[in-house]
Amino acid sequence: MERGDAWSAGPVGGADTGRDELLRVAERAARATRGLTDGQVVTAAVVCELCGSGDFASAEFEVWDGECYCVGCLLPIGVRDGDVLARTFRRPDAPPWTLAPTEAPGMPARPAEYFKCPEGHGLFQVAVALVLDGDAAVQAISVGLRCPEDGGLHLFIDNAQVTSMRA
Repeated sequence: MERGDAWSAGPVGGADTGRDELLRVAERAARATRGLTDGQVVTAAVVCELCGSGDFASAEFEVWDGECYCVGCLLPIGVRDGDVLARTFRRPDAPPWTLAPTEAPGMPARPAEYFKCPEGHGLFQVAVALVLDGDAAVQAISVGLRCPEDGGLHLFIDNAQVTSMRA
């Protein structure tokens, strides 16, 4: 699946509106590129429990430099360094990893820019899909964004490869 700059229409509104659609965006990217079966891809809607935005409806993230940052506490979710496993998937024992170099397929073309939807909004809800190997180690990551203002859905990172940092 080619990432490009495509946005698709999604439902507009608060509460959990759009959560399932956003999860499907990230999961489809992970499965389509690799032709995976159940059990090899895990998905989650991202929330920040550090600052109190502990549910999907109130979780808002800004995106810049290829990372998603919580609006409430400004901490990254850990897309680039593997912290997403501990924070979102609650796997603190998982081995750390890092994204492959940014010129790798699947990464945003200009990651240093502050990211906005086509309507100019800069706050998003986020979903992550991880591709796992037989040992449950992360092989690739996909990240979907949803603009709660206009419902737009976007595949921000499309199956970017990760590199294990095991000692």
